[in-house]
Parts: sequence; structure tokens; C-alpha cells
Amino acid sequence: MVARFPAPAVPLERLDETLRAQGYAVLQPDALAALAGVAVGDFDGLAPGWDDLPPDAHLKDGGRYRRRRHGSFIVEGGALRQVPHRRHWQPVEYNALHGGMDRWFAPLEPALVDDPAFARLVLGIAAACSRQRPVARWHVEVHQFRIDTTDGLGRPTPEGAHRDGVDFVAVVLLTRHRIKGGETRVFEAEGPQGQRFTLEAPWSLMLMDDARVIHESTPIQPVDAGGGHRDTLVLTFREQGFLGDDA
Repeated sequence: MVARFPAPAVPLERLDETLRAQGYAVLQPDALAALAGVAVGDFDGLAPGWDDLPPDAHLKDGGRYRRRRHGSFIVEGGALRQVPHRRHWQPVEYNALHGGMDRWFAPLEPALVDDPAFARLVLGIAAACSRQRPVARWHVEVHQFRIDTTDGLGRPTPEGAHRDGVDFVAVVLLTRHRIKGGETRVFEAEGPQGQRFTLEAPWSLMLMDDARVIHESTPIQPVDAGGGHRDTLVLTFREQGFLGDDA
């Protein structure tokens, strides 16, 4: 029997102080909805897009367990603007497995991008980031992920514990379907402290200051022969342009 630790969620009114104090914070779905200024049920219209994600063709471990889409946006003046589809790039210093690669993923579908709840979600998280670090413009990359158990084991973070090379990282859990594992682990980047827990509630959020913490998610396994999957929405926020613009 593997111990499972509940996510250390805080009320919305404590988000800013918690993120400032420890470099990460977790919100339950009702708090995330309040941050976005929507009802929790308004997020449900986004979920069908995870059933139509193409395979990730860039996995260097040869796995078939990850499907994804990707899009890039600017947040400026309280507005969200999508930019032309572009590559996803990370330096090897932050991603030893896939760093230095020009990775082109299928674009986000218009049905997701055009849903008012999507913009409210991105803008709400961006506002929380700006309260930590006021900036004129955020460069935002948005990733839809489905990690499944096609090969018996799915790896949410095949690169291991890592930082992303941005300013803030947001991980939104959509669903855990007939799986075990997928534990979140967050560590101080410059210290010994860490915490482990499992995001379980649909539309719960973990928001991280990327300079201060290292994170990973443990592999997932199916609970039975029918297989299972874990769906997440990952957003990164960077002030100084998109990663790779100066590479």
C-alpha cells in the first residue's frame, strides 16, 4: 500500500502570501474558479479537447505514453492575445532529456482558445504572477497533456525533477482516470526542504515560482487491464520573451 498525501491547498486569500513564503501554492477548484472569476462548472467546456490530442513525436525515451498540444500567448494590459504558432524550446540546463531541440507540437484547437473560461483562467493566473512580480507583459506557453498507460507505465516528467527556465509555472489537473501514482514532488532549488502530495480534484492548481523550486511528477500505472490516463494543463509565464527567442 503506497501512502497518499493530500494536496496542501490554501484559500484564495492566502495564495499570494503562500507563494511568496515557500515558492509554490496549491488551490482547490473553487479557489481557482474564483481566481479566474468564473464558476467551477464553466471549466467543463474545456475538457473535451483532451480526448483529441496527437501523440508527442519527440520523446527521446521511445515512449508512446504522452499526447499533447501547444500554443503561445501574450498577456498585456489585462488582455490575452494568441501569437502565431511557434516551436517549444528549452535549454539543456533545464531539460537534460529534451533540451536544445526544436519541438513543434500540434496547435491548440480553436474550441479551447475561444472558450471564455480559457482566457479567464490564463488571465487570472497571470494576475497572480504579477502580484509577485509586476511586469508589463507575460509571454505564456500553454500545454495540453495526456499521460496514458499505453506501455504499462506513463511518465508525466520523463526529464525528472526540473525547473522550466521561466518565471512561473502553473499545473492544472483535469482528471485522474483509473490510475495510481502521479504524485507531485516539489523541492527547494537551493535548500533541503521538499513536499510530496497528490493533486486529485479536477481543476485544482499548483502555481510555482520557477526560480525557487524544482518539481516532478512520479510515473503512473493503470489500476486494471483497462488502462488509464492523467490529463493536465500546464502554463508557463516568462517576462523576457519566449524561451529560444535569443537562442
